Amino acid sequence: DVQLQASGGGLVQAGGSLRLSCAASGFTFDDYAIGWFRQAPGKEREGVSCISTNDGSAYYADSVKGRFTISSDNAKNTVYLQMNSLKPEDTSVYYCAAPCRQYSRGSFDFEYDYWGQGTEVTVSS
Repeated sequence: DVQLQASGGGLVQAGGSLRLSCAASGFTFDDYAIGWFRQAPGKEREGVSCISTNDGSAYYADSVKGRFTISSDNAKNTVYLQMNSLKPEDTSVYYCAAPCRQYSRGSFDFEYDYWGQGTEVTVSS
């Protein structure tokens, strides 16, 4: 079975940092681009970032560019999201999902074939 296990969320003050991890299993890791999306209560899903585990190309939502960094460790079948300079508006439940699709000009979206339980991030002001 495909599993995407997200972890690393927590409570942090504005300006702080967190690193989320997504442990993947049940599929060949570099067959898919993997990413993160978030959803806050009462709000729509928002794609945050997407990385090609094949060539490492990384795309970001405009709202997180320059603050978040996605990376992958193919030996560990794990994708990370380093979140710096966190803002209260980053408060949400973060999910890792696969596959995501990367387009020209840095845009991306998700097919939502697979995603796991989320990890909650709360940023206090």
